[in-house]
Amino acid sequence: MTATLFLRIAAILSLINCAGHTGGMFSSPRHGAEEVAVIETMKAHHFDVMGSVRSYWDFLFGYGLSVSITLLVQAILFWQLAALAKSNPASIRPIVALFLFNCIGIAIISWKYFFIGPAVTQLVVAACLGVAFVKAGTQ
Repeated sequence: MTATLFLRIAAILSLINCAGHTGGMFSSPRHGAEEVAVIETMKAHHFDVMGSVRSYWDFLFGYGLSVSITLLVQAILFWQLAALAKSNPASIRPIVALFLFNCIGIAIISWKYFFIGPAVTQLVVAACLGVAFVKAGTQ
């Protein structure tokens, strides 16, 4: 088993995480009238931010889309790193290490502020990156 394999697994997991995150953003509220009221309040309250009128919902939804794009880019990057690992595995180690720490940080934030699903996914991606890092140093 090589660094390439673990980077491909990390890429697929990141893509699944992206799909789940993006799909969740467009799903309807399922927690009753209170949740709908909160969302409607977030959409209704507008304020000026540096010359643009936005709502709290605009910020929440925009940040959510940013996360989806970031997860997609991460998946593509891991796939490209897997290809580079075939020819020059040592050269990918600094990038893999950077994303390893990034995934651990996101897992901690997900656990504390969101829910277990993205935390576990990020930890599994981090584990794949950790193994890829080690394997890239021994190839």
